[in-house]
Amino acid sequence: MMSESGTEPGAAIPRSPETAETTETPDLRDRAAASIRDLLRQRNGKTICPSETARAIGGDDWRDLMPLVRDVAAGLVDQGQVIVQQKCKTVDIAAARGPIRLAPGPTLNGTTSND
Repeated sequence: MMSESGTEPGAAIPRSPETAETTETPDLRDRAAASIRDLLRQRNGKTICPSETARAIGGDDWRDLMPLVRDVAAGLVDQGQVIVQQKCKTVDIAAARGPIRLAPGPTLNGTTSND
């Protein structure tokens, strides 16, 4: 399934300078995307913190993966699978500074409601 930007799930999207420094593979991006979707489905409409995904895929080195997780989340926003929030309000992930929460988007299968 292609997003509006023409990228496939887990495909490379524009990266921040911090992400460029992180050792990343397509497999790691795919794992991050799958983790975000799985965690959101498990929460049944509630939000998650991106750090939960970073911890799930990165173990002790999870902090190094935070820029990658935000980039992957941006791709999922483009696909309608994720909504980014700050203080319970939807925000543009590219403009968001500081802590964010990820909520299920309208095209994420397996959820019953949105936050």
